[in-house]
Amino acid sequence: MERLRGLLQTAQLSPRPSQSIYRRVEGPHQGRLAEEEEDGEEGAELAARFCPMELKGPEPLGSRPGLQNLIPWAAAGRKAAPYLVLTALLIFTGAFLLGYVAFRGSCQACGDSVLVVGEDVNSELGLDSHQGTLYWSDLQAMFLRLLGEERLEETIRQISLRERMAGSAGMAALAQDILALMSRQKLDHVWTDTHYVGLQFPDPAHPNALHWVDEDGTVGEQLPLEDPNAYCPYSATGNVTGKLVYAHYGRPEDLQDLRALGVEPAGCLLLVRVGGTSFAQKVATAQHAGALGVLLYPDPADFSQDPHNPGLSSQQAVFGHVHLGTGDPYTPGFPSFNQTQFPPVASSGLPSIPAQPISSDIASHLLRTLKGPVAPQEWQGHLSTSLYRLGPGPGLHLAVNNQRTSTPISNIFGCIEGFAEPDHYVVIGAQRDAWGPGAAKSSVGTAILLELVQTFSSMVSNGFRPRRSLLFISWDGGDFGSVGSTEWLEVPSPHFPHPQGYLSLLHLKAVVYVSLDNAVLGDDKFHAKTSPLLINLIENILKQVDSPNHSGQTLYEQVVSTNPRWEAEVIRPLPMDSSAYSFTAFAGVPAVEFSFLEDDQEYPFLHTKEDTYENLHRLLRGRLPAVAQAVAQLTGQLLIRLSHDHLLPLDFGRYGDVVLRHIGNLNEYSGDLKARGLTLQWVYSARGDYIRAAEKLRKEIYSSEESDERLMRMYNVRIMRVEFYFLSQYVSPADSPFRHIFLGHGDHTLDGLLDHLRLLRPNDGSRASKASSSGLVPGLSFQESRFRRQLALLTWTLQGAANALSGDVWNIDNNF
Repeated sequence: MERLRGLLQTAQLSPRPSQSIYRRVEGPHQGRLAEEEEDGEEGAELAARFCPMELKGPEPLGSRPGLQNLIPWAAAGRKAAPYLVLTALLIFTGAFLLGYVAFRGSCQACGDSVLVVGEDVNSELGLDSHQGTLYWSDLQAMFLRLLGEERLEETIRQISLRERMAGSAGMAALAQDILALMSRQKLDHVWTDTHYVGLQFPDPAHPNALHWVDEDGTVGEQLPLEDPNAYCPYSATGNVTGKLVYAHYGRPEDLQDLRALGVEPAGCLLLVRVGGTSFAQKVATAQHAGALGVLLYPDPADFSQDPHNPGLSSQQAVFGHVHLGTGDPYTPGFPSFNQTQFPPVASSGLPSIPAQPISSDIASHLLRTLKGPVAPQEWQGHLSTSLYRLGPGPGLHLAVNNQRTSTPISNIFGCIEGFAEPDHYVVIGAQRDAWGPGAAKSSVGTAILLELVQTFSSMVSNGFRPRRSLLFISWDGGDFGSVGSTEWLEVPSPHFPHPQGYLSLLHLKAVVYVSLDNAVLGDDKFHAKTSPLLINLIENILKQVDSPNHSGQTLYEQVVSTNPRWEAEVIRPLPMDSSAYSFTAFAGVPAVEFSFLEDDQEYPFLHTKEDTYENLHRLLRGRLPAVAQAVAQLTGQLLIRLSHDHLLPLDFGRYGDVVLRHIGNLNEYSGDLKARGLTLQWVYSARGDYIRAAEKLRKEIYSSEESDERLMRMYNVRIMRVEFYFLSQYVSPADSPFRHIFLGHGDHTLDGLLDHLRLLRPNDGSRASKASSSGLVPGLSFQESRFRRQLALLTWTLQGAANALSGDVWNIDNNF
């Protein structure tokens, strides 16, 4: 160590022992060049020391006194000179290499800035093997040591006891407490932003109601709704009357089966079960089928049948919004700072039919009145009625009187600036609001977020500084469709005043978004809903986190013990009801959301008044702290890798495999297309270009020097933008906000193209129904002109992603 300190002093980089030093260097190699010059001078001195004699040309014999005695020594000197010069060169080379290695080891970033962690920091950390540098293993050990399990459980309990409906006084008080906590930490910036958004609430003077209708059409007895505060935000308001039909989960395939069994859903009220798809998708599908309204209930068959597990009360209804989209639906594509400055438009995802949640008790009463065919066996549930029938049944009158209110919501931000790439952000967020106690829905995520803020703050005090900035965010309005996070994406940035706000900036700045929503819904299964770019990194982190309920195993070992194909067991696509979805499908930022589940069963209390700390604790049989700790460890180590690695650990080649899987589905229709003189060759060519661009970039990175900061930043920028370039540039964000060709909705997506191709086989009822029920194809006939347009939109988006990955324009190879 003394030797290393001496070398640092020689390079004039040795800091005072009790502080971190950031030193600006004018050029990326200046420090190295200066070192080479100093080593060169040292080498010259060594050469002089080993070669003191001066060799001259021969002089006449006897011209100098005593020359006879010197002749043998001169001859020996002439013979030894080459060896002495060679020895000096070897010593010089060895000294230079030793100094170069020592200099590289002392630098966290050899380029724009130099970080040296003082000795007192390392001694405090107990890191006696790496004086001066915090490596991955050091940071991992520091993080795990500072992460506190005890605080997590108490924070979850305390938050779940507080009222925090969006716009409430309790939410405002909680926001102030979180802002104060963040302000006390070692964060470089803490701030809030407030939006005035349009939210729907029940009208206390005119509560929603459900009545029987007599044979003559007279509205009769009212069915009691146990909780008048249970409702579906963004439901259409008004009164509808119709016969009741049972439609299972209300999916497109369910309605097709209903028609096949001789029951027409059009003109009826549909009774559908919670689960399978989101509330918004159920209502959109019912609307497309011509239904008048939707009643949604929780069926006990969809939850755990273990008698030892707590179950949902039969008097409880489930809350859920029905906007097929995210953000404030009354200002789509625009921020909700001041609604008066924007035109009065509404999202196309708002339904035109009313929807209302009901309890399983009321649903059981309704099912007993239904006549008609017996429902298929897989449609049968566990309510008290003997057999579920499809209907139609007696007439019902549904009245929905929700009212729109302009409501202030506040997002809270805290940032640790990076030292090398401060303008690149690793973003982590959690929903703060909840309808009811929301222990699993948002208390767990908020508690983990606050624990990570305090842990990384302590790491900063212990010498850690990330290469990229860490941005911690507490979102408001999440229960209404990720309103807080989507509004932030729509805010005009100070540097890019654009209608799409941060959307025009974020793909240049955000590396990844990590969502902590719905993190603990059980402890048996683990799912990661994610962009393909993160799959390899997730696998690596899973191998380093202990399982919370399988002693002696990592999470990865727990997963593969059940299914060796770990991806099939763990990886899921991002759902629309996740705040992570907007970041990827709307803004083009790779995102992930982690969830522990209870043996693939639905968490029974989610979005109900029974989502309490006590029920969550009972369901996990006392393992809540351990499971929450596992999520915090997994998330924290993911953040360290994303903010610390020189090269971003995102697998940009993964999307080649994703395209290949979609092409497999498209190939099923290649014969039908060929018969019409059409082909999918453009898609194949675009995929080939993407694969070649990804492989070329891999080779460039492999042959590059990691210490070249300029080059690493250039590679990172190209990798960061991969997800963004899968947003179609050929459709308007105002008309199609979810422009991602793999996750979005519309003709520009791969799913849209596949739905259209299904219409090539109109006799295949299930496929034609799926295409028409998706809402993407207006009609039941294949249109060649529309296919050509879809193919062009899709192909050029894929080709654009390949070109962007290639880098400079002279590297682009469009093989069309």
